[in-house]
Amino acid sequence: MLTPRPVLSAARNRNVYYPYTSEVPESQAVSIRNRSYVIGALVDLPTADAEGVLFAQGSRFGGHSLFVKNNRLHYVYNFVGLFQQTIDATEDLPTGEKLLLSASFSKDGEDPPHVSTGILSLYYGDRKVGEGRIKTQPGKFSIAGEGLCVGRDGGEPVTGQYAGESPWAFTCGAIRRVAVDVSGEPYVDLEREAQAMLMRE
Repeated sequence: MLTPRPVLSAARNRNVYYPYTSEVPESQAVSIRNRSYVIGALVDLPTADAEGVLFAQGSRFGGHSLFVKNNRLHYVYNFVGLFQQTIDATEDLPTGEKLLLSASFSKDGEDPPHVSTGILSLYYGDRKVGEGRIKTQPGKFSIAGEGLCVGRDGGEPVTGQYAGESPWAFTCGAIRRVAVDVSGEPYVDLEREAQAMLMRE
């Protein structure tokens, strides 16, 4: 009988990460494998000049990233390094404080088994600004050792679509925090909850 490998943190439905911190190893990061998930970045955008990575996990051998380029939100899911699936916002980013920029994946099937398929939607607050169909890989991302980063993409980048140079840090704006939710709750309910939390800050 095998003994489970010990981990430092228990499994949770929601994990919160902050910028300017060390990369989080995949063994300690939230797992999105074979499930629905929401990635939400709470940001301040004083101007339309923001650029760079909000959230990244993995590498060019498999991973996903939420980033800003050309004043719009973008999400890339790199499937085991074989192909990249990109969802682009159709509207420019708003400016202001405590803005919620999100990517929400709603699983609706598996093809083949254990390879989740579904719709990935991008949101500015509660407004949907882009969507497309993607599939997610069943295995871990960290073949090359890369973990989870907020505000940059360390090591081998998930995608070559970023503007600027390594580590493609987020600039001309501020990231307050990034939350990853795997509870399966509808995005609209999570967004309302997030707005209620902001009102209490």
